[in-house]
Amino acid sequence: MSSISIIKPYFAENRSRILVGLVSLILVDMLQLIVPRVIKWAVDDLTLLRVDSGRLLVYALSIAGIAILIGAFRYVWRLCLLGTSRRVEEGLRNRLFDHLQTLSAAYFDRTRTGDLMAHATNDIQQIRMAAGMGLVALNDAVVMGAAAIGFMLYIEPTLTAVVLVPMPFIAVAARFFSRRMHRRYRSVQASFSDLTEAVRERVAGIRLIKAHNRKTAEAEKIETASRVYVDENLSLVRITGAFFPMMVLLTNLSMALVLFLGGRQTILHTITPGDFVAFISYLGLLMWPMMALGWVTNLIQRGRASLDRVDAILATRPDIHSAAAARPLREPAGAIVFEGVGFSYPGGAGTQTRAALSGIDLRIEPGAVLGIVGPPGSGKTTMLSLIPRLYDPSAGRILIGGLDIRAVPVENLRGRIAFMPQEPFLFAGTLRNNITFGDPGVDDERITEAARAAALLHTIRLFPQGFDTVVGERGVMLSGGQKQRVALARCLLTPAPVMILDDPISQVDFETGALITQTIRRLAGARTILIVSHRLSAVRFADRILVLNGGRVVQTGRHADLLAAKGYYAVTHRLQEVEEGCDAA
Repeated sequence: MSSISIIKPYFAENRSRILVGLVSLILVDMLQLIVPRVIKWAVDDLTLLRVDSGRLLVYALSIAGIAILIGAFRYVWRLCLLGTSRRVEEGLRNRLFDHLQTLSAAYFDRTRTGDLMAHATNDIQQIRMAAGMGLVALNDAVVMGAAAIGFMLYIEPTLTAVVLVPMPFIAVAARFFSRRMHRRYRSVQASFSDLTEAVRERVAGIRLIKAHNRKTAEAEKIETASRVYVDENLSLVRITGAFFPMMVLLTNLSMALVLFLGGRQTILHTITPGDFVAFISYLGLLMWPMMALGWVTNLIQRGRASLDRVDAILATRPDIHSAAAARPLREPAGAIVFEGVGFSYPGGAGTQTRAALSGIDLRIEPGAVLGIVGPPGSGKTTMLSLIPRLYDPSAGRILIGGLDIRAVPVENLRGRIAFMPQEPFLFAGTLRNNITFGDPGVDDERITEAARAAALLHTIRLFPQGFDTVVGERGVMLSGGQKQRVALARCLLTPAPVMILDDPISQVDFETGALITQTIRRLAGARTILIVSHRLSAVRFADRILVLNGGRVVQTGRHADLLAAKGYYAVTHRLQEVEEGCDAA
């Protein structure tokens, strides 16, 4: 299995701990194998009436001492082996999340959040079980099984041979069922991802569901996804449900043979009563390794299916990465230049890609302000997303300071850009943590100044907890305008030479929008600013305004030039003036 390589480093890192755990586990197995010998001696002595209370006490204390040692070594192996499996779980989950952060935005466009949640929880849990208890069961199946058979051969070889008759059937059954279990486990895990995504989506949209009274319809969809998950599990149970009872049947057949044949040999004095009792005890110990063989198959197939799914993510390479000979941007960064830039989003299966931008030629001088306007779907947000390389152009190139941004380390490029997306995202923490991105090094003075610049400080002071107000999941405790201003404050706090603002005043009133626009104007010259806005008052002061339509630049110029041109900009400006006048009245 190639996917096993993703957990090898964790085993190598913890090899000393694993070795101690395995030695302790083997000692536990060996100590368990001594107990039947003690019982044999006791039974033989009792049968021959040659035992006294003192000797019985010795036998009892011996078994008690062995039990204490078993308990101590069992604690050690559980601490080492199961502890290692937890470290594997931790390391693999951290590695998965770190890798996800390297993947391009396009990957998340086509991958459901529920799938990723299932990988990070259920799949990694199955890998942990395979790495922990799977290793324990495998050791028991091999070590204890072999040792128990050895003791049984010592007592009576012929009887042992009879007991081992079912073994080949067990091996064949394990091979037959393991392949089918692997396929079923993959189907179960896939259906679990579907169910997780369905639940996540509806919990996130619970307010909309309640507002539109869609509770029954959405509950039916969850019920359908849940039924599919149950059906897949039942298909799996049909296999495991046949496998495990068959293992029990074969082991109990061995017990029946021992009782019949071993009992006869005891009557005929071929073996002593003590040997007969010890043989049955060893057979009881052997039953666990035989059952463990089935459990190992179960755990390994679950873990293997999950490993394959996690490995598929880790094997995914980001579309956007730093070039081998990447060079950092110089200080100051220099002009931003678009040269024949085009971009197309990939279409669905069997469909053509759709062009979002075509033939964009543009130069933005350092410290300049560029406004970008246009009807919905004209490519404004796409154009902004190309600068920090959330996506790469399908055609042409973008340069900063004379360097193609694909020749700049991604971290260096994005570290020079303060980005405010169209849809503000807030984490389930406090206002302070959301503004600072959880950076404890940002002092209160800087936070207060950023909030004031975003026209948010007055609102924050109305909250009893101030900056320590908890905003809830995705900022649910705040209004849309408040969330937008928190995202703007976060952007203003970032000391980057390039600032990209995607519709920064779309969810605030005209008065607040005017305050935010004044803040942006004060930054002109100190930063290179790109603003997308449907409200033209946010860009009228810009050094240059682009009008996009259908992914192409249809107009360009300053505010006065575009008003005189009588195109989209002039018409929209007049309509918004009327709207603002009505609101003021």
